[in-house]
Amino acid sequence: MPRLLAIDYGQARVGLAVTDPEGRVAFPLRTLAWETREALFGALLGVIGECGIEGIVVGYPARQGGDESLTGRQVRKFIERLRRRTPLPIETVDEAFSTEEAAERLRAAGLGGRELTARVDAQAAAIILERYLRDKGWA
Repeated sequence: MPRLLAIDYGQARVGLAVTDPEGRVAFPLRTLAWETREALFGALLGVIGECGIEGIVVGYPARQGGDESLTGRQVRKFIERLRRRTPLPIETVDEAFSTEEAAERLRAAGLGGRELTARVDAQAAAIILERYLRDKGWA
C-alpha cells in the first residue's frame, strides 16, 4: 500500500493526516496556518518529502445537484496548483461533515477550546483519509 497524505484545505488553515507506513491506518499529522500560497506549498512539499508520501487525498465539498460551491472552486484551484508542483497522484473524497465529526471526536476525548481548535483540521484530514481507505477497501 502507498503512504498517503490527506489534506483538509481551508483559507486560513490546512489540516494534514498521513497513513502508517503500510498505508492502512490514518493519523492526524498537523495543521498548517498559512498566509501565502508559496509558503503553503513549500510546507506541503516538505511534508511530502519528509514522510515519503506516494499519493495525496484532498477533501472536496461535494454538493447535491452537482453545482460547485465557492469553497469547491477554491479547493479545485488548490488541487490544480498542487498538481503543478508535484507528480504524485491526487484524488478527492467527499469531506461532508468531516470537521463536525472531528470536533465530536476531540470533545469525546476531553478536548475543548483552543486545544480543540488547534487539532480539529488535522483530525478532519484523518477522517477524510479514513473515508478514502474505506472506499478503496484498504481499511
